[in-house]
Amino acid sequence: MNQQAVVAERVLVVDDEPDIVALVAYHLAKSGYKVSTAASGQEAIDQARAEKPAAVILDLMLPDMSGFDVLSKLRDDESTRNVAVLMLTARRDEPDRIRGLSLGADDYLTKPFSPQELVLRINAILRRLSAGKGAASEVLKIGALRIDKSAHRVTVGDQDIDLTATEFKLLLLLAERRGRVQARSHLLQLVWEAAPDIQTRTVDMHVQRLRAKLGAAGELIETVRGFGYRINSGHPRGA
Repeated sequence: MNQQAVVAERVLVVDDEPDIVALVAYHLAKSGYKVSTAASGQEAIDQARAEKPAAVILDLMLPDMSGFDVLSKLRDDESTRNVAVLMLTARRDEPDRIRGLSLGADDYLTKPFSPQELVLRINAILRRLSAGKGAASEVLKIGALRIDKSAHRVTVGDQDIDLTATEFKLLLLLAERRGRVQARSHLLQLVWEAAPDIQTRTVDMHVQRLRAKLGAAGELIETVRGFGYRINSGHPRGA
């Protein structure tokens, strides 16, 4: 069955192999997406800033910089911070996959790949990201956890949770990027506005306090050893 995009959203395909670009672009266009292409990291960054695509399909091996560097720049830029990113690469090593996810990639697909699977993954990523948008975007619900952004109110079930301003900001950031691993250095920059090279246990201590205050819902916050934290899809660990 043909998986048509609900809206003609734009996808930026970044790869320096013309055959790969043509193959991916063809299947995305066939599924209803608008497609842009870039053959280098800087070109990708410039186009992402100018076009604000819904998603970027990003190869790791680019002629001018690595896909990791491109991803970092996209996540550090306010205008491209929330764009969906699927890493597309010939590398199968787990450390590369973990590094990509820790930098904020939404998914990871290795070459050779099925074009149909790639389109399905893009569809799934965009559906997941759009689920938290719309009229009810001021309220995030993940399992029993409910975050009212405008009221700065957090509840678990029918119980109000008393959080400090920093704890609320940290929880909201993780919730808005659920499923994505957030590196400690990145959290320090965004929540505490600290330099990324500061070595501190501040993030770990706040996560521990958050988990304690949230009770059973605290298990939604997962530790990714050696990298940072993420909030999962809505089911506490072991559920």
